[in-house]
Amino acid sequence: MRVQETQVQTDRVWTVPNMLSFLRLLGIPVFLWLVLVPEADGWAAALLVVASFTDWLDGYIARRTGAISRLGQLLDPIADRLYILATLVGLLLREIVPLWLVVVLLSRDVVLAVVLAVLKRHGVTGIPVHFLGKAATFCLLIAFPLLLIGAGTGAPAELAKAVGWAFTLWGTALYWWAGLLYLVQARAVLARHPVAG
Repeated sequence: MRVQETQVQTDRVWTVPNMLSFLRLLGIPVFLWLVLVPEADGWAAALLVVASFTDWLDGYIARRTGAISRLGQLLDPIADRLYILATLVGLLLREIVPLWLVVVLLSRDVVLAVVLAVLKRHGVTGIPVHFLGKAATFCLLIAFPLLLIGAGTGAPAELAKAVGWAFTLWGTALYWWAGLLYLVQARAVLARHPVAG
């Protein structure tokens, strides 16, 4: 059951949480440029850290100030998914992560996209974001900057790479675990909603 703090509390668009989500979205092309053109890994990693922090901050502010909006509920997961996609593409093109990791992570999003399309046919616009999904995203957004730093040389880079891969594997497991929970939620929702129209 959806708890009170995740219910829509305002229909305002220009809220601080929504602005933070917009800024995260604007940072995606900047991140890709930093990784692929000048290969400024330090700046790219810093941008990912800021994105991770604002991901937590916008939710915190929304809950504390009663500013949870439908737009925010849509923007937040979109920004998360696009950051993960952009980071995976950048790291793959730089040969920092293998193709199998990209396939494993993106296939989960493809499965959920199909599920959301089915839910829409039943008149359901979505399912509540699960804490486990947020935890998985947080782990991945911590892992990716570390993997970027780990692409360098020296002992600090080796340490960053080891810790980064630990977060990557843990985050990937949580990502799929959360995906399975969303499938269970979707099945329960579908059982209560006949096909719309």
